[in-house]
Amino acid sequence: MTRPLPSEEPEEARGAVPVGAGEPGAAPPRDKGADRAAVRAFRPQRRVPAIVVAVLLTLLGLLVAAETISALAGSPLRWLPYDRMLAWATTTPWSDPLFLTGAAIVALVGLALLVTALVPGRPRMVPVRTGDPDLIIGVRPKSFTRALEHAAEEVPGVRSAHASLRGHTVAVTPATSGWDDEGFGRAVREAVLTRLAGLDPVEPYRVAVNVKERR
Repeated sequence: MTRPLPSEEPEEARGAVPVGAGEPGAAPPRDKGADRAAVRAFRPQRRVPAIVVAVLLTLLGLLVAAETISALAGSPLRWLPYDRMLAWATTTPWSDPLFLTGAAIVALVGLALLVTALVPGRPRMVPVRTGDPDLIIGVRPKSFTRALEHAAEEVPGVRSAHASLRGHTVAVTPATSGWDDEGFGRAVREAVLTRLAGLDPVEPYRVAVNVKERR
């Protein structure tokens, strides 16, 4: 049985708790330039959509060039049915369903490509702070969540724990039995936040804890 904690979370649950700069093992100093470099380094490059668009535009350009050159030479290739296309364009009104359907398809394809280019994809690594723009370090998401699972499992009474990344939220599900859900959840959250502070990810993460009872 899973019992979600109350929605109220302490302020530090929104991300990693900073470690004092003067303490042993302190986190690296925050440098915005270094943080931006780390995020860019592990951002998906959208290679597949870019290759598809590049190939289609190249083929279209070659087709137009071939038709133009052949027409200038006096022997048009006529790979495209110009006469029928021109006749259809001059006799088809703007309100024609076929025309509207084609325009909608083209618009949707263009919008999908635009969204693909603008919306950031899921990063391959979780960038961690180094304080140096020339030193970029990333942690595999599986290793990142596993470290947080270990932190949760160190809390007395936790039999096992599972952590997963959902955007900028770390969802932790510890399994226990016979403990006060609310107090136990706070202890798990504090342990996970402490480990987050040690990892010091560039981007902030909030922690959501759902206590799972085992009988």
